[in-house]
Amino acid sequence: MEKIDFSTELNKCLEVLHSGGLILYPTDTVWGIGCDATNEEAVRKVYRLKERNDSKALICLVANDAMLEKHVEKVPDLAYDIMDLSTKPTTIIYDNPKGIAKNLVASDQTLAVRVASDKFCRYLINKFKKPIVSTSANKAGGTTPRSFKEIDKAILSGVDYVVNLHRETITSNPSSIIRLGNDGTVQVIRE
Repeated sequence: MEKIDFSTELNKCLEVLHSGGLILYPTDTVWGIGCDATNEEAVRKVYRLKERNDSKALICLVANDAMLEKHVEKVPDLAYDIMDLSTKPTTIIYDNPKGIAKNLVASDQTLAVRVASDKFCRYLINKFKKPIVSTSANKAGGTTPRSFKEIDKAILSGVDYVVNLHRETITSNPSSIIRLGNDGTVQVIRE
């Protein structure tokens, strides 16, 4: 078996993301369908592939705090504490996102964002210089696949590129989700 080249995988993903295509990639939680989070047509493709109503928002991954601050009007101080203290990947829902595809923003003007902890994801997002969508690799209402082998063939054939890394890994659960309102409210959506 040939050795998989990390930088080749990054470059193939970047090419697809820049052209508005979809990738299937391993994240810090489960395998995800991804696209340019600033491209409305690319986001629409994700909704179509998942057969999901576009009123149900998707998660967005950023590479670091600076990228988070660029795409959220006001990051509450508590968000940094939650990210620093979390023992597992944690997605935070923020008020008033900016510079993101309109069809990625929920009707209440919120956006679910996670600072990626996975090495491949961080490198990819840093090189892409924009957030990317991360939604589980299953049809709407379907079971979230815990390994590459469990991913539905329709999802595999519906993306433009499938990353050739971590295909043997059994993934953990999806991220925790916490809603942080600018008014100080905190709500745990998924533990």
